[in-house]
Amino acid sequence: MGGALLQQWSRSADWDFTVVDPFAETVPEGVTLLQAREDIPDTTFDLLIVAVKPQMIDEVMPAYRASLAPSGVVASIAAGCSVDRLKKATGAGAVIRIMPNLPALIAQGVSGLYASPECTADQKAAVEALMQRAGTTVWVDDEDALDRVTAVAGSGPGYVFEIARTYIAAAEALGFTNSQARALVLGTMAGAVEMARQSDETVETLRNSVTSKNGTTQAGLEALNADGTLTELMVRTTQAAYDRAVELR
Repeated sequence: MGGALLQQWSRSADWDFTVVDPFAETVPEGVTLLQAREDIPDTTFDLLIVAVKPQMIDEVMPAYRASLAPSGVVASIAAGCSVDRLKKATGAGAVIRIMPNLPALIAQGVSGLYASPECTADQKAAVEALMQRAGTTVWVDDEDALDRVTAVAGSGPGYVFEIARTYIAAAEALGFTNSQARALVLGTMAGAVEMARQSDETVETLRNSVTSKNGTTQAGLEALNADGTLTELMVRTTQAAYDRAVELR
């Protein structure tokens, strides 16, 4: 995910990025790649981005304390790693936690952001501007809300891919080839989502607009969710993901 975000961030003329990664061989144009912490020049940075696995933070990040400017901010995409833990590991006062999701790869992601009270308006605006290069941003007021963002948006692409998979399988069961089914299903889903994004109407109103009385859509919807099974399933899905996020704190 760090590499995907860097592809989007590196297009910003407002920042110069230095990456420390002993395993990376290439980085986007204009980004400086270093193999080890010891290779960092004797300078400090306004923004320190934490993009390592959560279990590595306590071991890796203390070495970078001297690299953060006194007025700098730490931005972390490490899932489940609290602000307190990040402060302890980095020595930072200002910390922003970010929960991105996979479509950031194509600049269509949704990211939740939470800022510790020490963060200034300028620091928040700078990090938000970076994340908006990867898609949409939503600020939340506490870290528990960030776990709820994880349950809805962070894990959300997995739910959508699974729904699409079963929808494609249903189309194939009606006699379409896989390529035909993919074109029909993914095109329909993409078009419907974009229509909803551009409309001021509720999704319920949009659903009703395509549903004629006793027509084909009504028949399909009655099979899909007449008894509320789909609604309850989505509630259980997001609750299960949130419960797991809490366990991983």
